[in-house]
Amino acid sequence: MFELPQLPFSKDSMPDFCSAETFDFHYGKHHASYVTKLNTAIEGTNYVDKDLIEVIKTAKAENNLAIFNNAAQHFNHSFFWDSLSPDKHDIGDKLMSKIKENFDSLENFNEKFTALASTLFGSGWAWLVENSEGKLEIVQTHNADTPITDGKNPLLTIDVWEHAYYIDFRNARPNFIAKFWDHVNWTKVEERMK
Repeated sequence: MFELPQLPFSKDSMPDFCSAETFDFHYGKHHASYVTKLNTAIEGTNYVDKDLIEVIKTAKAENNLAIFNNAAQHFNHSFFWDSLSPDKHDIGDKLMSKIKENFDSLENFNEKFTALASTLFGSGWAWLVENSEGKLEIVQTHNADTPITDGKNPLLTIDVWEHAYYIDFRNARPNFIAKFWDHVNWTKVEERMK
């Protein structure tokens, strides 16, 4: 059975980006609900002994949306929490080199990522990923979709479902994204590179 992971920081450590009230709802209610529904959906099935990545890929292949949506949202949210930090992290040389190689500059990368996160219609996620050739890409996924089902290695994500920011920023998604950059755990992003 799957469990809600502990947040890697205290829920009141980033009030400029995500208030304790938002964490209570986003993490404590939304994410927790995905985990509960996932465990209920897999009970007594052949999914019960698989790890989370296997569950996601199998459910996607079998078009089992009840399992896929909850498993993918559990993965996406856990990945998002681990992408954040209340402390400032400098970008490591390896990651910076890769960003410059693929986007010319950090500023250009930030602009492109921000644009994709801002313009995603409806609910979903913006991601920095490594493709199968080792190149970096910025991609959008809608609803619960996740780049792991496309054979891409996720490095960084931002949740742009309205529940991620509405309490603190109302409908001003761009303001939420702007604050996101102050709390990216670049150390973790670089560790995820292959």
